[in-house]
Amino acid sequence: MFPGNVTKRLKALLRQPDGALSKELERVDAGMGLGQLPARLRPDSTTTSICGFCSTGCGLRIHLKDGAAQNLSPDSAYPVNLGMACPKGWQALTPLAADDRATEPLVRNSSGTFQPVDWDCAMDKMVTNFRAVQERHGEDAVAFLSTGQIPTEEMVFLGALAKFGMGMRHGDGNTRQCMATSVVAYKESFGFDAPPYTYADLEESDVIVLVGSNLCIAHPILWQRVTRNTRNPEIIVVDPRRTETAMAADHHLPLSPKSDLLLFYSVAQVLIERSWIDRTYISQHTEGFEEFAEHVAKFPPHAVAAATGLATSSIVDLAERIHLGKRVSFWWTMGVNQGHEAVRTAQALIALALMTGNMGRPGTGANSITGQCNAMGSRLFSNTTSLFGGRAFGNAEDRRQVAKILGIHESTIPRTDSLAYDQIVDEIEAGRIKALWVVGTNGSHSWTHQSAFRKTLAKLDYLVVQDLYADTETARQAHLILPAAGWGEKEGTFINSERRIGLTKKVSRAPGQALSDFNIFRLIAHHWGCGKMFERWKTPEDVFDVIKQLSEGRPCDISGIEGYHQLDRDGGVQWPWSATDITVPPASKRRLFEDGHYFRSNGRARFCFDAPRPVAEPPDESYPLILLTGRGSSTEWHTQTRTRRSPVLRKLSREGAWVEVHPADAERFAIEPGGLVRVTSRRGSIEARGVMTATVGRGRVFIPMHCAETNQLTRRTLDPHSRQPSYKHCAVRIAPL
Repeated sequence: MFPGNVTKRLKALLRQPDGALSKELERVDAGMGLGQLPARLRPDSTTTSICGFCSTGCGLRIHLKDGAAQNLSPDSAYPVNLGMACPKGWQALTPLAADDRATEPLVRNSSGTFQPVDWDCAMDKMVTNFRAVQERHGEDAVAFLSTGQIPTEEMVFLGALAKFGMGMRHGDGNTRQCMATSVVAYKESFGFDAPPYTYADLEESDVIVLVGSNLCIAHPILWQRVTRNTRNPEIIVVDPRRTETAMAADHHLPLSPKSDLLLFYSVAQVLIERSWIDRTYISQHTEGFEEFAEHVAKFPPHAVAAATGLATSSIVDLAERIHLGKRVSFWWTMGVNQGHEAVRTAQALIALALMTGNMGRPGTGANSITGQCNAMGSRLFSNTTSLFGGRAFGNAEDRRQVAKILGIHESTIPRTDSLAYDQIVDEIEAGRIKALWVVGTNGSHSWTHQSAFRKTLAKLDYLVVQDLYADTETARQAHLILPAAGWGEKEGTFINSERRIGLTKKVSRAPGQALSDFNIFRLIAHHWGCGKMFERWKTPEDVFDVIKQLSEGRPCDISGIEGYHQLDRDGGVQWPWSATDITVPPASKRRLFEDGHYFRSNGRARFCFDAPRPVAEPPDESYPLILLTGRGSSTEWHTQTRTRRSPVLRKLSREGAWVEVHPADAERFAIEPGGLVRVTSRRGSIEARGVMTATVGRGRVFIPMHCAETNQLTRRTLDPHSRQPSYKHCAVRIAPL
C-alpha cells in the first residue's frame, strides 16, 4: 500500500507524457523515491505474509533488515499452518534473488534474438502489434491466458483491462488445468463454486477419505493438520499408486486408473441398498436422489469389481466404514480433477457426503483441495470464463451490476462467455486468434501434447509473455517479454482452499526495471488509451475495495472486511463475510451449509450423475502401459520456474526426468535400476531414469509432472463438462536405451 502522497502524484502523472509514468512506476516497484516499502513496516522488524506457492495459504514471518527481507520462518499464530512450513515455504524468498531474473523488457529482433528495450518501447510494440491484429482480423483475434499465481487485485485488473478496455472477449487461466472440475461440480451441485470446509475439519473427522490426493507431498501442512487429529481417525486413501499418503493411511484401495466413478457409484449402491443413508437430510436438503438411486442400482460391487481392480469385499468394506463414521470427510485433488469424467467423479463424492448427511458439521464435507496459491481468487474474480464474483457474461442483470460498480458503460462488457483454454489453443491453430498475451504461466511446459502446443504458439503473429524469468519454455517463444515482480515484491490478497483471504506484502524490491503485474497493467492501460477507465485504481488496496463491491450480495460476499489491516490483524478472513457480519470478530474457522441451505434457487443441493465412459486411450499391444503423472516431491512446484532457482530445493529433488516402474514390468521390458529408458506415447518420446518400485502397480508407470519432458507424452483428453485435461491416463511403452 503506497503512502498517501503517492496516490496524489500518480494522478498527476496520468496527465504527463508516457515516459513519466513508466519511470515513476519503475521507481515505485524498485523501492526508490515514491516506492519505499510499505510505511507500516519498520526498517528492522518482522512482518507477516502469505506464502505464494500452493493453495494451503500458510502464514510466514518475514524478518527485515534495512527495510528488506533477509529470511523467514513459519507464523505460529496464523490459523492455517500453526507454525509449520513445507520446504517450499522455507525457501520462498530464494527465487527472488536468482541472478537470471528478467530485469528489463526484451524484444525479439529481426535476427531472432532478444534485445533489451525500455518500458515505453515495449508498450509501443505490444499496443501496435495487438491493435494491428484487431484491425485486420477483428477484436476476437487477440486473447490472453492468465494464472492462479498472482494476487486477486491483479487478476481483477487484468480481466477488466483485457475485456473492457482492450476489447478481448477470450481469456482463460491456467486454473483450467487444475481446478475447473471442482468449479463445475460445485456450481451444478451447490449452485455456486463453494468449497464448504475449513482446515479444522481434517482435525475433527473420525473417517477421512482421500481420493487421488497425495496430501503428504502435495499439501504437507494439511497432512500435518491430519496428524493433529485427536479422534484417532480412520484414514482411507483411494489411489492407483501406493503414495506416501497411502503408506501412512489405515487403508489403501489401489484401484485401476480412472475407475473412480464406477467405485463411488458402487459404494453409493451399497449404502442405499443397506439403508445406510440419512433420509431426513436427503428429503430436507437435496433433490434428485431417487433418480440417482435408480442410476447407481446398476453398479453393485460384484458388477464393478473387475473393472476397478478391487475385491467385492473391499468395496463393501469402504461403504461400511463410511456408514460407521460419525464425522466423515471426503477430500480430492488432481487425481480426480484431471480425468476424462472428472466432474461426475467429484459429484459422486459430493453425493456420498449428501446421502450420509456428512455436510455442514465439523469433520465432514465434500472437499476439493485447490492447487495454486490463488486459484480460488482466479475462480471468482479473474473475469475469464465467468463475470466477476461468479456472475455470467450472458446475464443482462449481472452485466448491469458490474458496469455500475466499475463506472463503465455496459456495452463494453462481452455478452457471451470466453472460449476455454483448449478452445483458445484451437483457435490459434485454426489461424483465427493471431495474438496472445500470457501472464504468469508456462503452457509450453504444462499443457498436454507439448510438442503440438509449441507448434501452435509458433503460428501466432505476436506473443507477449509476462513473467519473472525470460527462460521459461513459453517465454523462449515470445516476441516480447515483460519482466514482472514476484511474490514478496508486491502487495495483494490470495484466497486459499478453505476460502480464506490472506494478505501478501511487499518485503523485497523488484530487480532492475521489473514491475509488479499491477503496474504493468497500469502502463498498458495508459498506452492503450483506456487509462481513464481505471483512474481510481492507483494501488492494490483500491482494487480490493472494488472487489468488496463486486462480491456484495453474492455467496462470496466479503463486503464486511474493513481492509488490508483487518486481514493482517485477524489472520485472514474466510468468505463469506458481509457488511452485516462486522458486529463481531470473524471466527478463525467457518464452514458452509451448517443450516442445510445451499445456493441453488430452491435452497437444495442436487445429485448429478451420468453413465461412466471408457478411457480415450486404453493400453494395447503397441503401448501396453498406463502413464500416471502427479506431484513428484514436496520440494518441486509445477514447471519449476521458481523452485529450480533454490539450491536447497534442487538438492532435495531428483535431477532430470525419472520414471517409476513396477519390478515385474522392469523385468518384462529389461529395465535396469537407474538405467536410462525411453518412454514413448503416440505423441512423442522422452528419455528418463528408471526407478524400480512397487508403489506403482503392474502395467503402470509414473512420471512427475514437474519434469520438462512429461507433457510430450500426455494426451489432450478433456472432461466434457469442465474442459479440464486428463493428465492422469494415456498409453505408453518403455524400453531400455
